[in-house]
Amino acid sequence: MLIDFTDPSDTSLVILSLLLLVDFAVRVTAIIIIPRNRRPTAAMAWLLAVFFIPYIGIALFLLIGNPKLPRKRMAKQRRMDAFIRANSDVPGGRPHNEDWPEWFASVAQLNRNLTSMPMVDGNTATLLEHYDDTIMAMAAEIDKAEKFVHVEFYILSCDQTTRVFFDALEAAVARGVTVRVLMDHWASWRTRDYKHTVKRLTAMGAQWHLMLPVQPLKGKFQRPDLRNHRKILVVDGHVGFMGSLNVIDRSYNKRSNIKRGLKWQELVTRVEGPVVDALNLIFITDWYIESEELLEKEVRVLESIDDPTLLECQVVPSGPGFEGENNLRLFLALLYGAQHRIVITSPYFVPDESMLYAITTAVDRGLRVDLFVSEIGDQALVWHAQRSYYEALLRAGVRIYMYKAPYILHSKHFTIDDDVAVIGSSNMDMRSFGLNMEVSMLVRGESFVRDMRVVEDHYRSVSKELTLDEWMKQPLRSTVLDGLARLTSALQ
Repeated sequence: MLIDFTDPSDTSLVILSLLLLVDFAVRVTAIIIIPRNRRPTAAMAWLLAVFFIPYIGIALFLLIGNPKLPRKRMAKQRRMDAFIRANSDVPGGRPHNEDWPEWFASVAQLNRNLTSMPMVDGNTATLLEHYDDTIMAMAAEIDKAEKFVHVEFYILSCDQTTRVFFDALEAAVARGVTVRVLMDHWASWRTRDYKHTVKRLTAMGAQWHLMLPVQPLKGKFQRPDLRNHRKILVVDGHVGFMGSLNVIDRSYNKRSNIKRGLKWQELVTRVEGPVVDALNLIFITDWYIESEELLEKEVRVLESIDDPTLLECQVVPSGPGFEGENNLRLFLALLYGAQHRIVITSPYFVPDESMLYAITTAVDRGLRVDLFVSEIGDQALVWHAQRSYYEALLRAGVRIYMYKAPYILHSKHFTIDDDVAVIGSSNMDMRSFGLNMEVSMLVRGESFVRDMRVVEDHYRSVSKELTLDEWMKQPLRSTVLDGLARLTSALQ
Protein backbone atom coordinates (compact mmCIF):
# COMPACT_ATOMS: atom_id res chain seq x y z
CA MET A 1 0.00 0.00 0.00
CA LEU A 2 1.43 3.35 -1.03
CA ILE A 3 1.10 6.41 1.19
CA ASP A 4 -0.28 9.50 -0.40
CA PHE A 5 1.30 12.46 1.38
CA THR A 6 -1.22 14.77 -0.26
CA ASP A 7 -3.92 12.95 1.66
CA PRO A 8 -4.29 14.48 5.15
CA SER A 9 -5.38 11.16 6.65
CA ASP A 10 -2.27 9.39 5.33
CA THR A 11 0.00 12.19 6.58
CA SER A 12 -1.57 12.05 10.03
CA LEU A 13 -1.06 8.28 10.09
CA VAL A 14 2.65 8.68 9.25
CA ILE A 15 3.15 11.36 11.90
CA LEU A 16 1.35 9.24 14.51
CA SER A 17 3.44 6.19 13.60
CA LEU A 18 6.67 8.20 13.87
CA LEU A 19 5.64 9.60 17.26
CA LEU A 20 4.82 6.11 18.53
CA LEU A 21 8.17 4.85 17.23
CA VAL A 22 10.04 7.71 18.92
CA ASP A 23 8.09 7.14 22.13
CA PHE A 24 8.95 3.43 22.08
CA ALA A 25 12.62 4.18 21.36
CA VAL A 26 12.79 6.69 24.22
CA ARG A 27 11.30 4.20 26.69
CA VAL A 28 13.66 1.41 25.63
CA THR A 29 16.63 3.77 25.81
CA ALA A 30 15.53 4.91 29.28
CA ILE A 31 15.36 1.31 30.49
CA ILE A 32 18.92 0.76 29.26
CA ILE A 33 20.52 4.00 30.45
CA ILE A 34 18.74 5.05 33.65
CA PRO A 35 19.30 1.95 35.87
CA ARG A 36 23.03 1.82 35.08
CA ASN A 37 25.11 2.36 38.27
CA ARG A 38 22.09 3.78 40.06
CA ARG A 39 20.16 2.65 43.13
CA PRO A 40 17.09 0.58 42.21
CA THR A 41 14.81 3.04 44.05
CA ALA A 42 16.29 6.04 42.21
CA ALA A 43 16.19 4.19 38.88
CA MET A 44 12.55 3.24 39.38
CA ALA A 45 11.60 6.84 40.28
CA TRP A 46 13.29 8.17 37.14
CA LEU A 47 11.68 5.51 34.95
CA LEU A 48 8.25 6.34 36.37
CA ALA A 49 8.86 10.01 35.62
CA VAL A 50 9.91 9.27 32.04
CA PHE A 51 7.01 6.86 31.44
CA PHE A 52 4.19 8.95 32.95
CA ILE A 53 5.39 12.50 32.20
CA PRO A 54 7.80 11.80 29.32
CA TYR A 55 8.67 15.32 28.15
CA ILE A 56 9.10 16.72 31.65
CA GLY A 57 10.75 13.53 32.87
CA ILE A 58 13.31 13.51 30.05
CA ALA A 59 14.07 17.22 30.50
CA LEU A 60 14.59 16.75 34.24
CA PHE A 61 16.80 13.69 33.70
CA LEU A 62 18.99 15.55 31.22
CA LEU A 63 19.27 18.48 33.66
CA ILE A 64 19.73 16.71 37.01
CA GLY A 65 20.03 13.03 36.16
CA ASN A 66 23.80 12.78 36.60
CA PRO A 67 24.71 12.72 40.32
CA LYS A 68 28.45 13.13 39.69
CA LEU A 69 30.58 16.21 39.23
CA PRO A 70 32.32 16.99 35.93
CA ARG A 71 35.47 14.98 35.21
CA LYS A 72 37.75 17.98 35.77
CA ARG A 73 36.42 18.44 39.30
CA MET A 74 36.65 14.72 40.02
CA ALA A 75 40.27 14.73 38.88
CA LYS A 76 41.03 17.64 41.24
CA GLN A 77 39.43 15.75 44.12
CA ARG A 78 41.64 12.72 43.43
CA ARG A 79 44.73 14.91 43.40
CA MET A 80 43.74 16.40 46.73
CA ASP A 81 43.08 12.96 48.21
CA ALA A 82 46.69 12.08 47.43
CA PHE A 83 47.80 15.42 48.88
CA ILE A 84 45.89 14.78 52.10
CA ARG A 85 47.34 11.29 52.44
CA ALA A 86 50.85 12.71 51.99
CA ASN A 87 50.21 15.15 54.85
CA SER A 88 48.86 12.59 57.33
CA ASP A 89 51.01 11.15 60.08
CA VAL A 90 50.52 7.42 59.42
CA PRO A 91 50.52 6.26 55.77
CA GLY A 92 48.37 3.22 56.49
CA GLY A 93 45.94 4.90 58.84
CA ARG A 94 45.94 5.39 62.61
CA PRO A 95 47.36 2.38 64.52
CA HIS A 96 44.81 0.32 66.40
CA ASN A 97 44.10 1.68 69.87
CA GLU A 98 43.80 -1.11 72.40
CA ASP A 99 40.97 0.76 74.11
CA TRP A 100 38.85 0.73 70.98
CA PRO A 101 36.11 -1.86 70.51
CA GLU A 102 36.99 -4.00 67.51
CA TRP A 103 34.05 -2.66 65.52
CA PHE A 104 35.19 0.94 66.06
CA ALA A 105 38.68 0.20 64.73
CA SER A 106 37.12 -1.04 61.50
CA VAL A 107 35.02 2.14 61.22
CA ALA A 108 38.13 4.33 61.57
CA GLN A 109 39.86 2.27 58.88
CA LEU A 110 36.80 2.52 56.63
CA ASN A 111 36.87 6.31 56.84
CA ARG A 112 40.61 6.38 56.19
CA ASN A 113 40.22 4.23 53.08
CA LEU A 114 37.34 6.32 51.74
CA THR A 115 38.62 9.82 52.49
CA SER A 116 42.37 9.62 53.22
CA MET A 117 41.70 11.38 56.56
CA PRO A 118 43.26 9.77 59.65
CA MET A 119 41.97 9.44 63.19
CA VAL A 120 43.96 11.83 65.39
CA ASP A 121 44.35 12.07 69.18
CA GLY A 122 44.80 15.08 71.40
CA ASN A 123 41.73 17.20 70.64
CA THR A 124 39.26 19.25 72.66
CA ALA A 125 35.73 20.08 71.54
CA THR A 126 33.12 22.41 73.02
CA LEU A 127 29.48 22.36 71.93
CA LEU A 128 27.77 25.66 71.07
CA GLU A 129 23.97 25.47 71.09
CA HIS A 130 22.84 29.11 71.15
CA TYR A 131 22.54 30.72 67.71
CA ASP A 132 23.67 34.31 68.21
CA ASP A 133 26.27 33.31 70.81
CA THR A 134 27.84 30.94 68.29
CA ILE A 135 28.24 33.73 65.73
CA MET A 136 29.73 35.94 68.44
CA ALA A 137 32.15 33.16 69.46
CA MET A 138 33.35 32.76 65.86
CA ALA A 139 33.78 36.53 65.50
CA ALA A 140 35.75 36.63 68.77
CA GLU A 141 38.12 33.97 67.49
CA ILE A 142 38.60 35.85 64.21
CA ASP A 143 39.55 38.91 66.28
CA LYS A 144 42.52 36.89 67.61
CA ALA A 145 43.75 35.80 64.15
CA GLU A 146 47.39 36.54 63.33
CA LYS A 147 48.02 34.66 60.07
CA PHE A 148 44.91 33.47 58.24
CA VAL A 149 41.18 32.95 58.51
CA HIS A 150 39.49 30.31 56.35
CA VAL A 151 35.72 30.65 56.00
CA GLU A 152 33.60 28.04 54.19
CA PHE A 153 29.83 28.06 54.50
CA TYR A 154 26.89 26.82 52.46
CA ILE A 155 25.17 30.14 53.14
CA LEU A 156 27.11 33.28 53.96
CA SER A 157 25.12 36.49 54.31
CA CYS A 158 25.95 39.86 55.84
CA ASP A 159 22.85 40.97 57.74
CA GLN A 160 21.79 42.47 61.06
CA THR A 161 22.78 39.31 62.97
CA THR A 162 26.02 38.40 61.19
CA ARG A 163 27.41 41.92 60.86
CA VAL A 164 29.69 41.25 63.85
CA PHE A 165 31.19 38.30 61.95
CA PHE A 166 31.92 40.44 58.89
CA ASP A 167 33.25 43.26 61.06
CA ALA A 168 35.75 40.78 62.53
CA LEU A 169 36.81 39.66 59.04
CA GLU A 170 37.31 43.25 57.94
CA ALA A 171 39.37 44.06 61.03
CA ALA A 172 41.48 40.94 60.43
CA VAL A 173 42.27 42.03 56.86
CA ALA A 174 43.21 45.49 58.16
CA ARG A 175 45.69 43.84 60.56
CA GLY A 176 47.38 42.07 57.66
CA VAL A 177 45.67 38.70 58.19
CA THR A 178 44.85 36.74 55.02
CA VAL A 179 41.12 36.10 54.85
CA ARG A 180 39.85 33.50 52.38
CA VAL A 181 36.14 32.88 51.92
CA LEU A 182 34.18 30.15 50.14
CA MET A 183 30.38 30.15 49.87
CA ASP A 184 28.00 28.01 47.88
CA HIS A 185 26.86 29.96 44.83
CA TRP A 186 23.28 28.85 44.49
CA ALA A 187 22.40 28.87 48.20
CA SER A 188 24.05 32.21 49.00
CA TRP A 189 22.82 33.87 45.79
CA ARG A 190 19.22 33.24 46.81
CA THR A 191 19.58 35.16 50.08
CA ARG A 192 18.22 38.66 50.50
CA ASP A 193 21.62 40.29 51.10
CA TYR A 194 23.74 38.46 48.52
CA LYS A 195 24.82 41.54 46.57
CA HIS A 196 25.66 43.42 49.74
CA THR A 197 27.64 40.41 51.01
CA VAL A 198 29.92 40.07 47.97
CA LYS A 199 30.43 43.84 47.81
CA ARG A 200 31.46 43.87 51.47
CA LEU A 201 33.90 40.98 50.99
CA THR A 202 35.45 42.68 47.98
CA ALA A 203 35.67 46.07 49.66
CA MET A 204 37.39 44.69 52.77
CA GLY A 205 40.03 42.94 50.66
CA ALA A 206 39.07 39.34 51.42
CA GLN A 207 39.87 36.69 48.83
CA TRP A 208 36.65 34.88 47.98
CA HIS A 209 35.23 32.35 45.55
CA LEU A 210 31.84 30.83 44.85
CA MET A 211 31.59 27.08 45.33
CA LEU A 212 30.02 25.02 42.54
CA PRO A 213 29.05 28.13 40.56
CA VAL A 214 26.17 27.79 38.11
CA GLN A 215 27.46 30.24 35.50
CA PRO A 216 27.09 28.64 32.05
CA LEU A 217 28.02 31.86 30.24
CA LYS A 218 31.37 31.72 32.06
CA GLY A 219 31.87 28.04 31.26
CA LYS A 220 31.06 26.99 34.83
CA PHE A 221 28.23 24.52 34.96
CA GLN A 222 27.37 21.13 36.41
CA ARG A 223 24.17 19.56 37.65
CA PRO A 224 22.62 22.67 39.28
CA ASP A 225 21.41 20.96 42.43
CA LEU A 226 24.84 19.56 43.36
CA ARG A 227 25.77 21.84 46.23
CA ASN A 228 28.61 22.37 48.72
CA HIS A 229 26.78 22.14 52.04
CA ARG A 230 29.84 22.32 54.35
CA LYS A 231 30.21 24.75 57.27
CA ILE A 232 33.79 25.31 58.41
CA LEU A 233 35.78 28.10 60.05
CA VAL A 234 39.53 27.74 60.71
CA VAL A 235 41.61 30.43 62.44
CA ASP A 236 45.43 30.22 62.14
CA GLY A 237 45.22 26.42 62.06
CA HIS A 238 44.76 26.40 65.84
CA VAL A 239 41.00 26.76 66.34
CA GLY A 240 38.17 25.45 64.20
CA PHE A 241 34.38 25.50 64.13
CA MET A 242 32.09 23.06 62.31
CA GLY A 243 28.49 21.92 62.53
CA SER A 244 25.07 22.84 61.15
CA LEU A 245 24.96 26.64 61.37
CA ASN A 246 24.99 28.89 58.31
CA VAL A 247 26.21 32.47 58.70
CA ILE A 248 22.85 34.20 58.36
CA ASP A 249 20.08 35.49 60.60
CA ARG A 250 18.13 32.84 62.48
CA SER A 251 15.07 33.47 60.30
CA TYR A 252 17.12 33.20 57.08
CA ASN A 253 15.64 36.63 56.26
CA LYS A 254 12.73 35.09 54.37
CA ARG A 255 9.35 36.82 54.57
CA SER A 256 7.52 33.51 54.85
CA ASN A 257 9.75 32.43 57.75
CA ILE A 258 9.37 35.75 59.54
CA LYS A 259 5.59 35.66 59.06
CA ARG A 260 5.47 32.16 60.60
CA GLY A 261 7.91 33.16 63.34
CA LEU A 262 10.34 30.38 62.40
CA LYS A 263 13.69 30.20 64.13
CA TRP A 264 16.50 27.76 63.34
CA GLN A 265 18.04 25.70 66.16
CA GLU A 266 21.66 24.68 65.47
CA LEU A 267 24.61 22.86 67.02
CA VAL A 268 28.24 23.75 66.37
CA THR A 269 31.44 22.49 67.93
CA ARG A 270 34.56 24.55 68.59
CA VAL A 271 37.65 22.35 68.30
CA GLU A 272 41.34 22.59 69.07
CA GLY A 273 44.11 20.11 68.37
CA PRO A 274 45.27 18.15 65.31
CA VAL A 275 41.68 17.81 64.05
CA VAL A 276 41.81 21.53 63.17
CA ASP A 277 44.51 20.68 60.63
CA ALA A 278 42.11 18.12 59.16
CA LEU A 279 39.35 20.72 58.83
CA ASN A 280 41.85 23.07 57.24
CA LEU A 281 42.74 20.38 54.70
CA ILE A 282 39.06 20.21 53.70
CA PHE A 283 39.06 23.97 53.17
CA ILE A 284 42.34 23.79 51.22
CA THR A 285 40.83 21.06 49.03
CA ASP A 286 37.73 23.11 48.23
CA TRP A 287 39.80 26.25 47.72
CA TYR A 288 42.01 24.43 45.21
CA ILE A 289 39.00 23.00 43.35
CA GLU A 290 37.44 26.46 42.96
CA SER A 291 40.58 28.58 42.46
CA GLU A 292 43.29 26.11 41.33
CA GLU A 293 45.53 27.66 44.01
CA LEU A 294 47.11 25.08 46.31
CA LEU A 295 47.81 26.54 49.75
CA GLU A 296 50.83 24.36 50.51
CA LYS A 297 52.38 26.84 52.97
CA GLU A 298 49.34 26.62 55.24
CA VAL A 299 49.32 22.84 55.55
CA ARG A 300 50.56 21.20 58.72
CA VAL A 301 51.19 17.47 58.96
CA LEU A 302 48.48 15.75 61.00
CA GLU A 303 50.16 14.29 64.08
CA SER A 304 48.33 12.68 66.97
CA ILE A 305 48.98 13.87 70.53
CA ASP A 306 49.11 10.94 72.97
CA ASP A 307 46.87 12.10 75.81
CA PRO A 308 44.13 9.73 76.99
CA THR A 309 42.21 12.62 78.61
CA LEU A 310 41.63 14.26 75.22
CA LEU A 311 39.36 13.32 72.32
CA GLU A 312 40.03 11.15 69.30
CA CYS A 313 38.56 12.74 66.17
CA GLN A 314 38.33 11.92 62.48
CA VAL A 315 37.05 14.33 59.84
CA VAL A 316 34.97 12.63 57.14
CA PRO A 317 34.29 14.64 53.96
CA SER A 318 31.69 13.30 51.55
CA GLY A 319 29.91 14.24 48.36
CA PRO A 320 29.73 13.64 44.63
CA GLY A 321 33.47 14.31 44.33
CA PHE A 322 34.09 10.89 45.89
CA GLU A 323 33.37 7.52 44.35
CA GLY A 324 31.30 6.32 47.32
CA GLU A 325 28.79 7.82 49.72
CA ASN A 326 31.24 8.30 52.58
CA ASN A 327 28.77 9.71 55.11
CA LEU A 328 26.17 6.99 54.49
CA ARG A 329 28.82 4.27 54.89
CA LEU A 330 30.01 5.86 58.13
CA PHE A 331 26.48 6.10 59.52
CA LEU A 332 25.65 2.50 58.60
CA ALA A 333 28.86 1.18 60.15
CA LEU A 334 28.11 3.01 63.41
CA LEU A 335 24.48 1.88 63.49
CA TYR A 336 25.50 -1.76 63.12
CA GLY A 337 28.38 -1.34 65.60
CA ALA A 338 26.24 0.18 68.36
CA GLN A 339 25.75 -2.04 71.38
CA HIS A 340 23.46 -0.13 73.74
CA ARG A 341 21.91 3.09 72.51
CA ILE A 342 21.47 5.30 69.43
CA VAL A 343 20.22 8.89 69.40
CA ILE A 344 19.76 10.56 66.00
CA THR A 345 19.09 14.24 65.33
CA SER A 346 18.35 15.16 61.73
CA PRO A 347 16.22 18.01 60.34
CA TYR A 348 15.68 16.22 57.05
CA PHE A 349 15.39 12.50 57.77
CA VAL A 350 14.74 10.66 54.51
CA PRO A 351 16.71 7.40 54.82
CA ASP A 352 17.44 5.03 52.00
CA GLU A 353 16.47 1.38 52.40
CA SER A 354 19.85 0.40 53.88
CA MET A 355 19.63 3.01 56.64
CA LEU A 356 16.01 2.19 57.45
CA TYR A 357 17.00 -1.48 57.85
CA ALA A 358 20.02 -0.57 60.00
CA ILE A 359 17.89 1.52 62.37
CA THR A 360 15.05 -0.96 62.70
CA THR A 361 17.55 -3.82 63.07
CA ALA A 362 19.16 -1.94 65.95
CA VAL A 363 15.81 -1.94 67.76
CA ASP A 364 15.42 -5.66 67.05
CA ARG A 365 18.88 -6.18 68.57
CA GLY A 366 17.56 -4.70 71.80
CA LEU A 367 18.91 -1.15 71.51
CA ARG A 368 16.99 1.97 72.41
CA VAL A 369 16.81 4.25 69.36
CA ASP A 370 15.64 7.86 69.67
CA LEU A 371 15.01 10.15 66.69
CA PHE A 372 14.71 13.94 67.03
CA VAL A 373 12.98 15.81 64.19
CA SER A 374 11.06 19.06 63.83
CA GLU A 375 7.34 19.27 64.47
CA ILE A 376 7.02 21.53 61.41
CA GLY A 377 8.98 21.78 58.18
CA ASP A 378 10.48 24.54 56.09
CA GLN A 379 10.70 22.46 52.90
CA ALA A 380 7.37 20.88 52.04
CA LEU A 381 8.56 18.01 49.84
CA VAL A 382 11.30 16.91 52.23
CA TRP A 383 9.02 17.27 55.25
CA HIS A 384 6.33 15.10 53.69
CA ALA A 385 8.90 12.55 52.51
CA GLN A 386 10.27 12.37 56.06
CA ARG A 387 6.78 11.80 57.50
CA SER A 388 6.28 8.84 55.18
CA TYR A 389 8.78 6.85 57.29
CA TYR A 390 7.22 7.52 60.69
CA GLU A 391 4.82 4.56 60.69
CA ALA A 392 7.53 2.01 59.89
CA LEU A 393 9.85 3.51 62.49
CA LEU A 394 7.20 3.63 65.21
CA ARG A 395 6.07 0.07 64.52
CA ALA A 396 9.68 -1.06 64.81
CA GLY A 397 9.99 0.61 68.22
CA VAL A 398 11.91 3.80 67.40
CA ARG A 399 10.97 6.67 69.72
CA ILE A 400 10.32 9.84 67.70
CA TYR A 401 10.53 13.24 69.40
CA MET A 402 9.16 16.28 67.56
CA TYR A 403 10.91 19.55 68.41
CA LYS A 404 8.12 22.05 68.91
CA ALA A 405 7.29 24.98 66.66
CA PRO A 406 8.19 27.71 65.85
CA TYR A 407 11.69 26.25 65.92
CA ILE A 408 13.23 24.32 63.03
CA LEU A 409 15.60 21.77 64.55
CA HIS A 410 18.43 22.10 62.05
CA SER A 411 21.15 20.36 64.13
CA LYS A 412 22.81 17.31 62.58
CA HIS A 413 24.39 14.83 64.98
CA PHE A 414 24.00 11.46 66.62
CA THR A 415 25.46 9.47 69.49
CA ILE A 416 26.36 5.80 69.75
CA ASP A 417 26.48 4.18 73.21
CA ASP A 418 28.36 6.30 75.75
CA ASP A 419 31.56 7.21 73.93
CA VAL A 420 31.01 7.75 70.18
CA ALA A 421 29.38 10.69 68.40
CA VAL A 422 29.11 12.33 65.00
CA ILE A 423 28.50 16.02 64.36
CA GLY A 424 28.63 18.00 61.14
CA SER A 425 26.72 19.36 58.17
CA SER A 426 25.22 16.12 56.87
CA ASN A 427 21.52 15.38 57.04
CA MET A 428 20.35 11.79 57.02
CA ASP A 429 18.67 12.00 53.65
CA MET A 430 19.40 10.94 50.12
CA ARG A 431 20.42 14.46 49.09
CA SER A 432 23.17 14.61 51.71
CA PHE A 433 24.27 11.07 50.87
CA GLY A 434 24.54 11.51 47.12
CA LEU A 435 24.30 15.14 45.99
CA ASN A 436 25.71 17.49 48.63
CA MET A 437 29.33 17.99 49.61
CA GLU A 438 29.31 17.51 53.37
CA VAL A 439 31.72 17.26 56.28
CA SER A 440 31.20 15.17 59.42
CA MET A 441 33.41 14.62 62.44
CA LEU A 442 33.58 11.27 64.19
CA VAL A 443 34.44 11.69 67.89
CA ARG A 444 35.40 9.08 70.45
CA GLY A 445 35.35 10.31 74.04
CA GLU A 446 32.96 9.91 76.95
CA SER A 447 33.20 13.58 77.92
CA PHE A 448 32.00 14.72 74.50
CA VAL A 449 29.09 12.27 74.53
CA ARG A 450 28.10 13.46 78.02
CA ASP A 451 27.94 17.01 76.68
CA MET A 452 25.91 15.76 73.73
CA ARG A 453 23.52 14.02 76.12
CA VAL A 454 22.86 17.38 77.80
CA VAL A 455 21.87 18.79 74.41
CA GLU A 456 19.68 15.76 73.68
CA ASP A 457 18.00 16.05 77.09
CA HIS A 458 17.20 19.68 76.30
CA TYR A 459 15.66 18.63 72.98
CA ARG A 460 13.60 16.00 74.79
CA SER A 461 12.33 18.53 77.34
CA VAL A 462 10.93 20.84 74.64
CA SER A 463 9.71 18.12 72.27
CA LYS A 464 6.56 16.09 71.98
CA GLU A 465 6.91 12.32 71.67
CA LEU A 466 4.94 10.93 68.74
CA THR A 467 3.01 7.71 69.35
CA LEU A 468 1.84 5.16 66.81
CA ASP A 469 -1.80 5.56 67.89
CA GLU A 470 -1.60 9.31 67.32
CA TRP A 471 0.15 8.90 63.98
CA MET A 472 -2.44 6.46 62.64
CA LYS A 473 -5.08 9.20 63.02
CA GLN A 474 -3.44 11.23 60.23
CA PRO A 475 -5.95 12.21 57.49
CA LEU A 476 -5.81 10.37 54.18
CA ARG A 477 -4.72 13.49 52.26
CA SER A 478 -1.59 13.73 54.42
CA THR A 479 -0.77 10.07 53.83
CA VAL A 480 -1.14 10.55 50.06
CA LEU A 481 1.09 13.65 50.08
CA ASP A 482 3.70 11.86 52.19
CA GLY A 483 3.78 8.93 49.79
CA LEU A 484 4.10 11.10 46.69
CA ALA A 485 6.90 13.10 48.30
CA ARG A 486 8.68 9.87 49.17
CA LEU A 487 8.69 8.89 45.50
CA THR A 488 10.15 12.23 44.40
CA SER A 489 12.91 12.01 47.06
CA ALA A 490 14.49 9.15 45.11
CA LEU A 491 15.06 11.26 41.99
CA GLN A 492 18.88 11.54 42.07
